[in-house]
Amino acid sequence: MASIRILPPGLRNKISAGEVVERPASVVKELIENSVDAGATEIRVEVSYGGKRTIRVADDGCGMDREDALVCLERHATSKLLDEAGLFDIRTLGFRGEALPSIASVSRMKIVTGTRGNSPGVAVEIEAGDVREIRDSSSSGTSISVSDLFFNTPARKKFLKKDATELYHIMDFFTKEAIARHEISFSLFSDGREAMLLPAASGPRERILQVFGQEFLDGLIEVSAREGSMGLTAFISKGDNFRKSRSHQFVFINGRPVKDQTVSSALYRAYEGILPGGSHPVFFLFLELDPGEVDFNVHPAKREVRFEDKERIYRFINRHARVAVREKRDEHAGQFMEVPETRPAVPGSGLSCFPASGAAIVSENETFSYRPVLPFIYLGETFVAVSGAGGLTIIDHHAAHERILYEKFLRRLDLQSYQLLFPVQIRLSHKEYRLILENRDLINDFGIEVDDFGHDVLMVRALPSALEGADLRGILSDAAEAVAEGESPGKSLKEAVAARIACHSSVRGRNILNQEELSRLLADLEKTEHPGQCPHGRPTRLFFSLDDLKKMFKRK
Repeated sequence: MASIRILPPGLRNKISAGEVVERPASVVKELIENSVDAGATEIRVEVSYGGKRTIRVADDGCGMDREDALVCLERHATSKLLDEAGLFDIRTLGFRGEALPSIASVSRMKIVTGTRGNSPGVAVEIEAGDVREIRDSSSSGTSISVSDLFFNTPARKKFLKKDATELYHIMDFFTKEAIARHEISFSLFSDGREAMLLPAASGPRERILQVFGQEFLDGLIEVSAREGSMGLTAFISKGDNFRKSRSHQFVFINGRPVKDQTVSSALYRAYEGILPGGSHPVFFLFLELDPGEVDFNVHPAKREVRFEDKERIYRFINRHARVAVREKRDEHAGQFMEVPETRPAVPGSGLSCFPASGAAIVSENETFSYRPVLPFIYLGETFVAVSGAGGLTIIDHHAAHERILYEKFLRRLDLQSYQLLFPVQIRLSHKEYRLILENRDLINDFGIEVDDFGHDVLMVRALPSALEGADLRGILSDAAEAVAEGESPGKSLKEAVAARIACHSSVRGRNILNQEELSRLLADLEKTEHPGQCPHGRPTRLFFSLDDLKKMFKRK
């Protein structure tokens, strides 16, 4: 008896839905991309209960007539691909004809659509992939409503997260699509309330401004370049504007949001020698290519691409990004080269030396006792070598300060909070704004008093003294990202947020400490519970005894 059989259409559609529809945000993405392909100038998204109950995407695009509205529910039915040659000349976001039938197979769907002109529109109601009702409707453009997602696949439905989490994923996709298509007006409503309103923008710069605010935009460098069929527009971190996560990294190929290691690596290499360990640049990269040079048909959800000549693209991006980063860094080169009169430099050594004002003893046990005054020397910008009769200690002063601040925030030690004479307004992305407000009590525990000012703006009214002069927008953004990631094994949410704030607020490599500041740093480090490691597990210091040094030099 034959054991191989053809699966029934309903089961095939559900399998396809598993590839295309992961969660409510996947539905929003597919429907928005259909609206973009339809030539829409306005796209409105409405969701309720994180998209688990209802999702509605409406546009003013070309719409469909009665026949197309029915055919679009068949698998592999599309107006965007005519023949095999077109597969290597993709100029639309969709082309497989799988999204609508896949979504319809695991939901209750309603399509209301019509073309511009005298022909009547049509309303089609579908349940679990089966058409239930067809009737005329006076409409133009297209509105697609999706209700009760995964109602007929309970095994899939139980893996959905809480409403707030699903809404954050929707916001992520919505934001990416809006940034990719700045010329379109986008609006998002959640449970009847306006969440994001983004009018059509003049270009990607204005769109980034709309979403993230002026302060965020001021921390970016604009890069523009063109070579033959390749065009590049990018907004990338200035030399000191880094994050502790990859949450603010966007890549768009021919207007399509994607993830690609070649592009990301090219950007990271542009910051070689500048990017601190554990930090990540912010970037918005818009790359234009001849459609024949890139293959979008390599991932079911079209999140990944394959380049015909990835080395050429890597060199193109890296070269222009590197030039922009170096030029901006050169503007500030003086402050790195200048050495205060009290800190004479050894000619030609590249090291900043500091005269010893007293003997120093570095013990070989784990307590690393320090005297208040120590001879020390800077190795580069971050590492400090402290010598004594017992050997040599190399300190990463950024990591050391992280540990000190982390325990202060976590244990509320010497965390004196003061009211700001002039409260500071901080504009965040809508997702970050909601996360901070929903976890306001946690943020207040760290001495940061925030109030809702509306329209994605927070009012910071009080700060701990440890954050005086810090980048408040970056701190709140990183804190929001830590909340979004949630608890990790062995680390509570409070610990995760404290680690982000401490890392963002700690002394940076370009801040050269004087004798008094270094002594205070070492004394404070000794008071912590785990002085040997920063909150992320990196060492704060390495000790080499005289015996260790003798072995290194092959001496007995």
